Amino acid sequence: MAVGVKDVAAAAGVSVGTVSNVLNRPDRVSVKTVERVQDAIRALGFVRNDAARQLRAGRSRSIGLVVPDIGNPFFADVARGAEDRAADAGMTVLLGNSDDDVDRQSAHLELFQEQRINGILLTPASDDLAAIGRFAEGGVPVVLVDREVEEGALSSVSVDDVEGGRLAASHLLEAGRRRLAFVGGPRSIHQVADRLRGAQAAVAAVPEATLEIIERPSLTVLQGRAAGEALVEREVDRRPDAVFAANDLLAVGLLQAFSFGSGIRVPDDIAMVGYDDIDFAAAAVVSLSSVRQPARELGWTGVDLLLKQLDGVDHDRRVRFQPELIVRDSSRARSDS
Repeated sequence: MAVGVKDVAAAAGVSVGTVSNVLNRPDRVSVKTVERVQDAIRALGFVRNDAARQLRAGRSRSIGLVVPDIGNPFFADVARGAEDRAADAGMTVLLGNSDDDVDRQSAHLELFQEQRINGILLTPASDDLAAIGRFAEGGVPVVLVDREVEEGALSSVSVDDVEGGRLAASHLLEAGRRRLAFVGGPRSIHQVADRLRGAQAAVAAVPEATLEIIERPSLTVLQGRAAGEALVEREVDRRPDAVFAANDLLAVGLLQAFSFGSGIRVPDDIAMVGYDDIDFAAAAVVSLSSVRQPARELGWTGVDLLLKQLDGVDHDRRVRFQPELIVRDSSRARSDS
């Protein structure tokens, strides 16, 4: 049988109201009484029922965060940044993984609503934001993360992915590469489409340059390896001389395919740039050039926007970060040998 507040009160020789004050307003109770109640709590193994307390208060101390792939180190860093800012405010983050599935996303959001969370951080699984907007209209603040919204009730914190794609392709073009390939997908993912758009703009500005689009069903290491193995099978003159991968996981998979006895040298035969600058990028078999996104800052700023909305503070509702190109061995100039 679970130990309740009445059991603690009886063991400490105080009233139920005194136990409640020790748990919620210890400044109203003498130090000796607080110590006696805490001793009883430890002896009995009492765990407070936060769910019941939150129902009475009408709100919890939690923020909901839904991301498309918690296995991606980028989103793990976003979650870490969100937790850091929430902890500063005495709050916790409840994490949901949508797998880019709208139904799973909806299930997480409904659960968060039942838990009376204070607000929602969300990387949406689709462009249809109508259902999400209803949360904001119902008094639950929502901030989109890694996704920009130009109008409406929703706040957002994002990165300029079009500029990121332009940075990556421009760097490869400046290194003398002319047969570029973009590996990513599906293009229904907003960030993938924006990165491709930026790369296309950069390539269009160089008359002799071309950009091949190699679309994959997901942004994983395995999909990158599959794309790399297909390129290995091509005749040398049909291969690109540079690849821009839509994220670092794809890029790591491509590097694996090129490195396992294929005869393809990176960067001499194929230069490469990834996206996100996860920790693995610098530690890859060939250190990977990558477009850096401030992942932790995205999570931290998303929670900060939520807290400002909860406090009724007037603030910028949309924050946009600029990406940064980090150049490493995978895209350096060709060797003379």
